[in-house]
Amino acid sequence: MLSYGGFKHQLSVVEKLYQCSRTTNTDLWYKLRQAVMGNSCSTNLGIPPGKGPNQVGCTDLMVDHTVQGSFFRLYYPCVESTISEMPCWIPSKEYFNGLADFMKINRSLSEKIFNYLYGSFKIPAALDAPFKPNGKYPVIIFSHGLGAFRTLYSAICAEIASQGFIVAAVEHRDGSSSATFYFQEKPIEEEKDQAASKNTLTTQENLEVVWMYYKALQQGESEFPLRNKQVKQRADECIRALDILIQINSGSSVTNVLQSQFDWTTLENTMDMCRTAIMGHSFGGATVIESLCKESKFKCGIALDSWMFPLDEEIFPRVKQPILFINSERFQWVGNIIRMRKLDSTTIPRKMITIRSEHLLNFWVKFEAKTEN
Repeated sequence: MLSYGGFKHQLSVVEKLYQCSRTTNTDLWYKLRQAVMGNSCSTNLGIPPGKGPNQVGCTDLMVDHTVQGSFFRLYYPCVESTISEMPCWIPSKEYFNGLADFMKINRSLSEKIFNYLYGSFKIPAALDAPFKPNGKYPVIIFSHGLGAFRTLYSAICAEIASQGFIVAAVEHRDGSSSATFYFQEKPIEEEKDQAASKNTLTTQENLEVVWMYYKALQQGESEFPLRNKQVKQRADECIRALDILIQINSGSSVTNVLQSQFDWTTLENTMDMCRTAIMGHSFGGATVIESLCKESKFKCGIALDSWMFPLDEEIFPRVKQPILFINSERFQWVGNIIRMRKLDSTTIPRKMITIRSEHLLNFWVKFEAKTEN
């Protein structure tokens, strides 16, 4: 295991090697640092466990195997156990490849480096652990940023779940994820050779996995139409995730395309659907605003370093819920702040907090410290 100083040195070497740009690539490195290092005072590498009173479990749910289906990781308070498996922070090599594509670096070399730096890191949550019933938990739908995926913000999601929330981290299929996947039906001739090509991701033998990678902006392509289309799809995916949880909470059954030992029936009547929030980072912050406009079942929104560019400003007056903007000083610029301020209201609770002189490395740590004071 690398020492703390050794890890920072290795990361700095890789950053210099690939000459990460000031925008998207650097943001991705900060996300990686944030999730891996967590509390900067710790001498242990890895994702820090939640500080709340609850042990955290996690499981994946995919409803409908097609690209139009819903896919998210659920973090939840679980029954305490010492034998449950902790899943890998980066789920598979395809996500390493997606990160490489997003950062415009060589796949084969970057996979070795990413695997060396992060391959052994586990999410501090017990995979498929039994759910811990304790009244009704509030619900948060989490939307990741550009180039991320459902597990990259595990430090934040696990911390929130440890405090007594149910968190569904959506993996978006709009082309903004570094990587994601869905399934398609195998041709009949391929189905005859099941033994040689058994799919370990799904229980349905007639399906094969299809990987989707980050959709880069093409040369000469205008960015706003692409991002505006994506943010609308992202909001629809977040709303769909909430609707699935409402269905589960009501006792209706759902079919999980993925292999899982988790018993979804234990979630019946355990979620407080009067306390539902949408939360997201960067592009996910824009998704928060779009989702609030589209769906009144979200009672409030939390936007972390919200990237306001993809949004149509005409939707702002239609957003009626409270919003908390939490910004880091490094990310902000005048135009972005001006667009946030257009959501100010004299009648609806709206608040903006900016964390001064801090990078995303310490984003959650500083927010936690502020709320305690």
